[in-house]
Amino acid sequence: MELRHLRYFQAVAETLNFTRAAERLHIAQPPLSRQIQQLEELLGVELLERGRPLRLTEAGRFFYEQSGTLLKQLENICDNTRRIGLGQRQWLGIGFAPSTLYAVLPELIRELRADSELELGLQEMTTLQQVEALKAGRIDIGFGRIRFDDPAIHQQVLREDPLVAVLPTGHPLLGAPVSLEQLSREPFILYPANPRPSYADHVLALFANHGLSIRVAQWSNELQTAIGLVAAGLGVALVPASVQQQHRPDIGYASVLEPEAVSPIVLSRRAGDVSAMVQRCLALIDQVNR
Repeated sequence: MELRHLRYFQAVAETLNFTRAAERLHIAQPPLSRQIQQLEELLGVELLERGRPLRLTEAGRFFYEQSGTLLKQLENICDNTRRIGLGQRQWLGIGFAPSTLYAVLPELIRELRADSELELGLQEMTTLQQVEALKAGRIDIGFGRIRFDDPAIHQQVLREDPLVAVLPTGHPLLGAPVSLEQLSREPFILYPANPRPSYADHVLALFANHGLSIRVAQWSNELQTAIGLVAAGLGVALVPASVQQQHRPDIGYASVLEPEAVSPIVLSRRAGDVSAMVQRCLALIDQVNR
């Protein structure tokens, strides 16, 4: 499937007339009809009821809406690419672990989005994925949860976020601080399952450093999924305390007694990157993080 298929179908769907659509596209009608037939063959469904008048099928209505959204997104991408290439805008790529959205990141994003000359690219990814993306130049700054020893990457701990236990409503451990030893007796929901190393290894190491092990009842790739599985009664989880901003009636939070039960928010960037945009971003982070 090619972009011309989408553009041709949009014209036909909007005019419901092959002749007028062909005139709009500045092509002859027979090639347009062939392209629409080819699109239907690629999708394996009919998009048009070829009667008088021409009508969209239910599949055609869905494809019209979705492909229109896709073409508008592509148009915006092309416009911003031209403006960046001409020096009219700057692009800043930020990778982030989901749990950092509850901490320093939202305020930083608000500040950066207020700049009309800046195009902000946000990508959800683990710290390991951020390191790879930084090296490849796909992002400029990353917010993660684990430290890496890599000479190509400069890391800075912005803060140490205390960990809290997530427990289903009615759990006997709710209502008072809990110890790691108490939590080790519970089935655990651990995330992310992949890629590794990750926040999951940080949690496993925390228990191992106290001579404890945990029984993983379920692995999850997402923080929100892990919390949902706790609510369903499959086990307990450890999350950064900032996640407590999310209020749900089917879970509760308990602080952890051990002071070393923390998770850092780690800022990662390319070593030696002194670009003006990155330096401005670092200054904003310092201001937000005070």
